[in-house]
Amino acid sequence: MRNFAPLLLAAVLAAPVLSTGCAGTVRVYDPYHHDYHPGAGETTYYAQWETNTHRDHVEFNKRNDSDRKEYWDWRHSQH
Repeated sequence: MRNFAPLLLAAVLAAPVLSTGCAGTVRVYDPYHHDYHPGAGETTYYAQWETNTHRDHVEFNKRNDSDRKEYWDWRHSQH
């Protein structure tokens, strides 16, 4: 039983950290407007921008700087 107590204590202390995860804490930085946006909803807005501007789908990180700036300008004018 003595050897079990430290393991139990470690499990109790680690449980809140392990169960918290990253949900709700992911944010996306907009370098052009110097602010953050919740990461969870950004995918929806990005898809809407691609549709509204008649662009084929390309991952945001693979877009050129001009397209990224255009997206963030659109994003701030819409929401």
